[in-house]
Amino acid sequence: MIPSSVDYTRASSVGEAIRLLAENPDAKLLAGGHSLIPAMKLRLNSPALLIDIARIAELRFIEDTGNSIVIGAASTHADIITNPHLKGLTAMIEAGELIGDTQVRNMGTLGGSIAHADPSADWPAVLLALKAQIKVQGADGERIIPAAEFFTGFFSTALDMGEIVTEIHLPKAAVGSASAYRKFMQPASRFAIVGCAASVTVEGGVISAANVAFTGVSDAAFLDEGVASALTGKPATLENIEAAASVAAEGDMHINEDHFASQAYRKHLAKVYAKRALVGACGL
Repeated sequence: MIPSSVDYTRASSVGEAIRLLAENPDAKLLAGGHSLIPAMKLRLNSPALLIDIARIAELRFIEDTGNSIVIGAASTHADIITNPHLKGLTAMIEAGELIGDTQVRNMGTLGGSIAHADPSADWPAVLLALKAQIKVQGADGERIIPAAEFFTGFFSTALDMGEIVTEIHLPKAAVGSASAYRKFMQPASRFAIVGCAASVTVEGGVISAANVAFTGVSDAAFLDEGVASALTGKPATLENIEAAASVAAEGDMHINEDHFASQAYRKHLAKVYAKRALVGACGL
């Protein structure tokens, strides 16, 4: 299909983009465009103005600040996969490599993905498992939002009107910590029917800390506290991982259901992929 008529402008700075958003309430930001453009073609979204932020230099960088790795929001999936600063955060590399195809990875951006908050996108689960902090900026200044508070529901985030994601801050992996990402993907789109990110810290053979997050399972990415608590304080063995994974996606929660997977099948996949991600993170 053909999108509605739309005006286009390219912002040269974050400040200019914020000003343009304030002046044009019906505008949308354009970065990689892999979610927005298809929606426009289907007339599901018809902005009056597109503000292109993909070429803003201050949004495209990856740097090691000592205690954390900071990623500019316009950094592409390919930037992340190939950056040496991220080698210690394996889940970031594994997730990036599973996104789309080469063209998508070269154009799609981390900031665009998390701002869109597709319930089947890969990055939200990884950022939750790695305890990321998300920096946003608007007309009233900057603020930091923990990833655990950022994804609020179906295509919904904690971003206020007129705010832009500018940076993602990832704590560097501590000694004994490792992470992994595994997913069961829809073969055409490569979106996650179920995806699981796991981060664990093992001290003396015992799991002292664990974070397990899912995408594709519910209406937003979420941390599975049941799996994490079942692991913490236990030896890092396959038997303990299997036992912890068996409680994945349990409790009083919404489970997605569509023509790709029923609720029962998604819950089953959550347990399977929790085990696979944890095995990967523990190096078993």
